[in-house]
Amino acid sequence: MKYGRTYNFSAGPATMPEPVLEEIRDEMMNYRGSGMCVMEMSHRSKVFQQIIDEAEADLRELMNIPDNYKVLFIQGGATLQFAMIPMNLMKNGKAVYIETGAWSKKAIAEAKKYGEVIVAASSKDKNYSYIPDCSDLDIPEDTDYVYICENETIHGVTWPKLPNTKGHVLVSDQSSMFLSKPCNVSDYGMIYGGVQKNIGPAGLAIVIIREDLIREDLDPKTPIYMMYKTHADAGSMYNTPNCWAIYVCGKVFKYLKNLGGLGEMEKINIEKAKVFYDFLDQSRMFVGTVRKEDRSLMNIPFVTESKELDAEVIAYTKAAGFENLKGHKSVGGLRASIYHAMPKEGVEALVECLKKFEAEHK
Repeated sequence: MKYGRTYNFSAGPATMPEPVLEEIRDEMMNYRGSGMCVMEMSHRSKVFQQIIDEAEADLRELMNIPDNYKVLFIQGGATLQFAMIPMNLMKNGKAVYIETGAWSKKAIAEAKKYGEVIVAASSKDKNYSYIPDCSDLDIPEDTDYVYICENETIHGVTWPKLPNTKGHVLVSDQSSMFLSKPCNVSDYGMIYGGVQKNIGPAGLAIVIIREDLIREDLDPKTPIYMMYKTHADAGSMYNTPNCWAIYVCGKVFKYLKNLGGLGEMEKINIEKAKVFYDFLDQSRMFVGTVRKEDRSLMNIPFVTESKELDAEVIAYTKAAGFENLKGHKSVGGLRASIYHAMPKEGVEALVECLKKFEAEHK
């Protein structure tokens, strides 16, 4: 880490790759001879059109997105999608949701405002510490879509295998695992994610949606901005988009391409997470809260024997230069988020710090 920067384990907004930040810094006052910062330029200008076109092209290349899928840059983050999805995709007024943590739970509550929601499986019985078996779900024939949160940021569970949707459209919230590994886009009807975890600044969601799911025959009361067709038809320029976030995301896409793409990123992520999970598995003080086969590579929740000791750990690590290790307010405990920009040496340094704390508190 340079410039006196800390190791930031925040779940989002999260740490950014330093080469990307350096490039942004160098272009801040004058983007490629335009005489302006990207924050100042018109979204209708040729120079910004090139920025958004390049960002989309690089994302399509990284994920190998088929031509019959649209890539949309929509404001409002992932939370706005909780309402947009049922508004746009509930043709028969029925959807199946799998409840695996805080974010799928919130999506379920929102979707219930627009139609019938069937919670076909849930891991609530064990405080969302595992992914339920979804190989043979009870899915009514007239179900419009099956919804999952593929990586639960708060509870730290991830889907090792996609559910059997029995031919129905799969919708996935990939916010906290977006671009962390190769993804077969054709397995999904729609993938979306808030970008403030793995890719860029807050305030933007990227939606990858199959064209046949973009409908015109919506409830006439549907706000224009809440229709996927609006964004698809306008090339994500119906109104002023989040230009700055799109610009930064574009930089991160290029950074990932230069690393070797998503296959290489997955190797790095597996290696990094192994350092931390190996430590948890041998520690007598710290315990991981997720079933081993469902552990996230991005968000690692863990606990000690008491809230008081958790608080001591947070204070100790903060004093040693490690930030944002406090668990989410809804669950407590501790959590280390190790997204793209967290180097392996940051994880190793944290593990050494925790080992030292454990040795001192025996």
